[in-house]
Amino acid sequence: MASRRPASIWLWLGIAAAVVLLDQITKTLITRSFQLNEVRTFTPFFDLVRAHNTGAAFSFLAGASGWQRWFFIGLGAVAAVFIVWLLARHGGQRLFCWALSLILGGAIGNVVDRILHGHVVDFIQVHWGGAYFPSFNVADSAISVGAAFLILDELLRIRKAR
Repeated sequence: MASRRPASIWLWLGIAAAVVLLDQITKTLITRSFQLNEVRTFTPFFDLVRAHNTGAAFSFLAGASGWQRWFFIGLGAVAAVFIVWLLARHGGQRLFCWALSLILGGAIGNVVDRILHGHVVDFIQVHWGGAYFPSFNVADSAISVGAAFLILDELLRIRKAR
């Protein structure tokens, strides 16, 4: 039986680059079409809104004095280097590498925003019955899907080990 060759790191970096590109295109469209805090309702549970987040997920540290911008840029850079290292070592583990590629693309997409603007542009808003989930973007979505893939990969690995 022929062994399957591990996927090249370039495949995984290409996926991450596609996430960054999609993220930056959508953020550019929003910043050109919306004023800050402008909301356009599309369904009873979905809006587009232009929001700026100087913090992390769920606006964590958004009220800090500005140091968080550089902290999150540094954290994103360190995470990106570590993820690229993992991709190089585990290129044949497809689900694991899909997860890492999505997380890498999302992290870089948000780091680009912090470098260029000093904040992350969020624009997707979901809500139901008056309860609003914090606004997010394509990068955040990629990170979340990547995290779910990491969990699934680990569950499958545990199941296979039994």
